Amino acid sequence: MNVVNESFALSSGGACQKPPVKVLSCQLRESSPSSGQGSSHVCFIRRWGGGRSDQLGLNMVWMQGTVLDVTDEQDTTVRLQDETGTFAVIGARNVPKGRPCLFKGNYVMVIGSIQSCSPEPVLRAIKITGLSENPMHRRLWQLEVEDLQEILP
Repeated sequence: MNVVNESFALSSGGACQKPPVKVLSCQLRESSPSSGQGSSHVCFIRRWGGGRSDQLGLNMVWMQGTVLDVTDEQDTTVRLQDETGTFAVIGARNVPKGRPCLFKGNYVMVIGSIQSCSPEPVLRAIKITGLSENPMHRRLWQLEVEDLQEILP
């Protein structure tokens, strides 16, 4: 019998993978990368804040930022900026469509798999949602990242 912890999701290959972790772009840029299975990478980041010194290994992340640019070519690419730097998101055209949010200046959240950590973090989009309607999303983001990373094992 195969038991799966509820806090984990099954990947398309049937293997367990951790849920996305809230991170800032500087954490990925300064991370220690190692090749993962398939096309995603595992990055080992330092936890945000001063509480714990151990590292988190992750391949799925939740990031938030302001849309700087949208390139609508074959595989839509979005450049975003959070409080600590820029990052890119590829495959935005392939995520489920909700309310349009990929416009310059909009604040959005992105869940994606890490494709590279540096020199600029690159994610493959799984979900993108607009957050511009409530300015509290932007104001609280760094605190949310720190709080989550403090309690993760």
